[in-house]
Amino acid sequence: MTRTTPKKRSVRLPAFAKINLCLHVMGKRPDGYHELRTIFQAISLHDTLELSITPGARGRFGFRGSVSTHLDKKIPVARGLGGGSSDAAATLIGLMRLTKTEVPLPRLMEIAASLGADVPFFLFGGRALAVNRGDEIYPLPSAPKQTILVVSPYNIGVSTKDAYEWISAELTKTAKPPRIWGFCALCWSRQGAGLSNDFEGPVFRHHPRLGEIRDALLKRGAADAALAGSGSAVFGVFRSPAQARRTARAFPEDSVFVVETLSREDYGRSLGWRASG
Repeated sequence: MTRTTPKKRSVRLPAFAKINLCLHVMGKRPDGYHELRTIFQAISLHDTLELSITPGARGRFGFRGSVSTHLDKKIPVARGLGGGSSDAAATLIGLMRLTKTEVPLPRLMEIAASLGADVPFFLFGGRALAVNRGDEIYPLPSAPKQTILVVSPYNIGVSTKDAYEWISAELTKTAKPPRIWGFCALCWSRQGAGLSNDFEGPVFRHHPRLGEIRDALLKRGAADAALAGSGSAVFGVFRSPAQARRTARAFPEDSVFVVETLSREDYGRSLGWRASG
C-alpha cells in the first residue's frame, strides 16, 4: 500500500501597521494596567508573513502537524506602530485560513487579547475605537483615504514600559479640562478632528527631537501631525502623496514611509478574511 505524503500548504499575507488618531490615558486600573480611550487607524505600511503547514495525524480535537513561518520585517520596532501585535494577529488569521478553522469571534478576541492589548484591533483594521486596556474594540465608519508620512528616527526607540512609566507621573498632576466632545467628534465624523496623544508631553521631554520632527512636518505642509502611539515614530497627514514625498526629503537621517490609511473593507480583502460574529 502506497502512502501519500501530506501536502504542504502555505499562505502569504500582510501585517499592517497602525497609528493612533487620538490616545488618552485616563488613569491606572486596579489590575495595574492603564485605562485608555484611543482611536486606531490602520495604514498601508506592513510586514509580510508567510506561514506554511504540513499536516500530520488529525486528532479528535483538531489539527496536528508542523508549522513554519517567515517574516519580512518592514515596520520598525519600538516606534508605536503596532508591528509586533499586527504580526501576532496575522498569524492567527493565517492559521485559520490554512486549517479552514472557524473560531467564534468572542473566543478569537479573547485569544488575541491574551497575546497583547493591541492585537484585537488587527483582526479588524480600518478605523476603530478602543477602550479598557485598548483591547475592547468598536469598529468606526471609515474616513476618506488620507496620505500619511511616517518618520521613524534610526537612533530613538521608546519601549512601552518606559512610556507608561513617564506618563504615570503626568497622571498625578492637576487634571486637564475634559476633552470628551473632541473625542466624540473624532469617533463619528467622517472628516475626523484634530489629532491628540497624551504621550507627547512626557515622550517629547525625554526625546526633544521627536517634538522637532512633529513641528517640522507641520511647517512643511502637514494638515496635522502627532506621535504614533507611545512613540517614537511621528506621522503627518498630507493632501497628496507628492506633497508627502517632497516633505520626506527633509528627513535624510531617518526612516520615512509614505503610506495611506486603510478602510476596514480594504484591510480585510488584503488579508483574505472578514471578522464576523
